[in-house]
This record gives sequence, C-alpha cells and structure tokens, in this order.
Amino acid sequence: MENRDVKRYAAVLGAAATLAAGFEGLRQYAYYDPRPNDAILTVCYGSTTDVQKGKKYTLEECKARLEDDMAEAVRMVERCHPKLPDNVLIAFADAVYNIGPKVACNSTASKYLTQGNYEAACNELPKWNKSNGVVLPGLTRRREAERQICLDYQQ
Repeated sequence: MENRDVKRYAAVLGAAATLAAGFEGLRQYAYYDPRPNDAILTVCYGSTTDVQKGKKYTLEECKARLEDDMAEAVRMVERCHPKLPDNVLIAFADAVYNIGPKVACNSTASKYLTQGNYEAACNELPKWNKSNGVVLPGLTRRREAERQICLDYQQ
C-alpha cells in the first residue's frame, strides 16, 4: 500500500470510527443487544466479536475493538465496491459496522454504488432504520447522519 493510500485509509477509518462511537456509546460491561431473531452479546462501542460475559473492558480495549471492527467493515465495503469516494466509504462502513454487509453489498444501495450513482446510493441509507420491522429513532438519526456524510462525496 502506497503512503497516500495508507493516509487515506487511516483518515477513513478514523472518521467512520468516530461516527460509530457517537451513536453506539461506550458500555464497558457486556450486554445483550436485541436483534430480530436473537440477542447478541455486545460490549464497548457495539462490538460483538469474542465478547466475554461479566468482564469489564478497559477504555483501551474498547478503542482497539472499535478500530479492529471498523477496519473489517471498511474492508467489506471495499471488497464489494473498490475506490469509492471517501465520504461514501465512511458512510457505508458505518452502516456495515452497525447492521452488516448486506446494506453495502447486496441491496438497492449496492446496485447504485456499482453504477457510480452515489447520490441514489446515499439516499437509500435512511431506509435501513428498522429492527424487527419497527422504526427506531436512534437508527433513523444514525442513517440520516450517514446519508449527510455520504452526500458530501462531491466536496
């Protein structure tokens, strides 16, 4: 990876992690995050990877988890859609971090990303604001924030 690519990746990762942290909040003890068909053990800034029930995670551990998990989300988006504009990548990486790769890799938004129709792809994000078919205000706010960041791709 060239130096400018490393700098770009670091900037995208940092912006996406900051976005996620603001919406996820910090919880240093594991909790069950309700999902459509089951509850997922979650900790720190929404991390669901190798969570140990009953353990208190340090702030450093939580920051490392956020960075690792967000790096994976960025990679997922880039595998499906290489060379996206930075703001589009930031927005979709946060969405993938929160709800999984389908939003970026197997959806109407994904079709628009493939076509290079970034405005239409960005405008698909607010549709992903439900859990168990119920609109959640927190998801609505998060998707709108992602959409606004995404639409700034022309800057």
